[in-house]
Amino acid sequence: MKHFSYLLLLPVILMGCHGSSAPAPAEPQKTADDVPVIDYKVVQKLPHDTNSFTEGFLVHDNQLFESSGAPQELPATKSVLGSVDPKTGKILKKAEIDRNTYFGEGIIFINGQVFQLTYKNQICFVYDAKTYKKLKQYTYANKEGWGLTTDGKYIIMSDGTYILTYIDPATFKVVKTLQVSANGFAVDNVNELEYVKGYIYANIWPTNRIIKIDTSDGHVVGKMDLTPLKEEALQKYPRSLETNGIAYDSVANKMYVTGKLWPTIYQIDIAN
Repeated sequence: MKHFSYLLLLPVILMGCHGSSAPAPAEPQKTADDVPVIDYKVVQKLPHDTNSFTEGFLVHDNQLFESSGAPQELPATKSVLGSVDPKTGKILKKAEIDRNTYFGEGIIFINGQVFQLTYKNQICFVYDAKTYKKLKQYTYANKEGWGLTTDGKYIIMSDGTYILTYIDPATFKVVKTLQVSANGFAVDNVNELEYVKGYIYANIWPTNRIIKIDTSDGHVVGKMDLTPLKEEALQKYPRSLETNGIAYDSVANKMYVTGKLWPTIYQIDIAN
């Protein structure tokens, strides 16, 4: 795992012989942590299945959808995608891939189809958005597949680095890439994604931080700290793991967040 770097500029103090004053200290250079904080408040809490190893999370047709991975050391998990039952938090399976071969990752709906990434197989499965019948599959050059979102035109993919890949959904060919940075520092481990009004919100693995990315230049313009929600999840279910999962309902202007094996999905209002 990589961590943000910090660069400190130490002022040089010149001592005079006859009481001459030293020059003013140099201004410290900004670091990747010098990003405005986005305040939020919890509006509603919904149940979440503690066997769901959340990798993809979104709202489609007024329903929450989730994609789960399946670590071998957690035999109760499955690599499935489907809608989330609001009463139980369980995934109502629409499609499933062999957990012994594939590890389910991010999902996105676009142009009447569902795209599902896999972690290390360099394969993306494509299903019909109504029947969930598998239509085809694509391969990609990224070493790993993590999160997916869409701006309505392109598929946007994360791969665990600081680079987001824009993909043509008709061909799955790369159109362009976007480098994510904060004050000149590359931001690594970009994970689950959600496109919201010209910005991309992204989980940063394995932290409790969500960043807000300006899609025009890749600069991080805000950050949220979900540590209080992670701590509450651990109190309710001690096996709760990383914060992961951002879903935005563009019709109702609602945002939902959760994490791997968390017992709760949180609807939050954000300040900006």
